[in-house]
Amino acid sequence: MTSDAHLGKARIIADYQFGRGAGNALFPDDVTFRLSTTGRIRQVLQGKERIATLRASDNLFTLGKLGASRLHIFLPPPGMRVVVNSDAAPFVRDGKTAFARHITDVDPMIRSGDEVLVVDENDLLLATGQAKLCASELLAFEHGMGVDVRIGVGTA
Repeated sequence: MTSDAHLGKARIIADYQFGRGAGNALFPDDVTFRLSTTGRIRQVLQGKERIATLRASDNLFTLGKLGASRLHIFLPPPGMRVVVNSDAAPFVRDGKTAFARHITDVDPMIRSGDEVLVVDENDLLLATGQAKLCASELLAFEHGMGVDVRIGVGTA
């Protein structure tokens, strides 16, 4: 498979996972690929920075900081967003779990297991991670994990 074929496949998967046009927004033409020993896409990089990793278990992407920031710019609110209150924002930014009781708003299309962007009430990107509950549960539950944060954006 050529690099162009890998790019096409990565863009198609991103469009399926995040919505039409997300593949072009996430992966410009100059990305490189880290492949598995069997020749399948594992990571998509720009320079030395990871944009996304393709999970072998379900063939969906997990986002790096660069991928999360690009998706945040591309998707208008509330797209793929989980909003946390100001009490939780500094902890989530540092990579800590976003608990359900701190969630104030969500994209109604989020399902359990989706890769999501965690933002504060001003739509500032704090982290990326995996939703552990569906949208209605994220808003209704008062206990437990809402988003398993993979990477906090940090203060930089």
